[in-house]
Amino acid sequence: MDIEFSQDKSRLDVSKIHSFLCMESSWAKGIPLETVHTAIDNSLCFAAFENGEQIAFCRVISDMATFANLVDVIVWPDYRGQGLAAALLERVIEHPSLKQVRRFTLATSNAHGLYKKLGFTPLSKPDTFMERYRADIYSRL
Repeated sequence: MDIEFSQDKSRLDVSKIHSFLCMESSWAKGIPLETVHTAIDNSLCFAAFENGEQIAFCRVISDMATFANLVDVIVWPDYRGQGLAAALLERVIEHPSLKQVRRFTLATSNAHGLYKKLGFTPLSKPDTFMERYRADIYSRL
């Protein structure tokens, strides 16, 4: 497998990303295309390509100094189980604008083992975190 990693947003297959998020993800069902465009425009984006075809994607929301949040980690089904997520995420955590942030967060329901290998742990002070979470926001648009 000859994989190329890139942060060039002009190479992203936004339709493919939107389709996955909208119809296959457990966290963004029904997300509008405009919302995906806005999210990409305002995030650091990382992608993997094989022969020009996008096969993985993730993005990071960050001030690039003190805080970062990893979101929308996608490896398309045909490419899962080959270490691609770990390879992509290693590039994320080693990015010059992210490697010194004090707090790097994420939410996952099924990939704790992967993130643990990259140094992520459960919240050290869960009693200090709060959220305003509206799981049905896209169905109300």
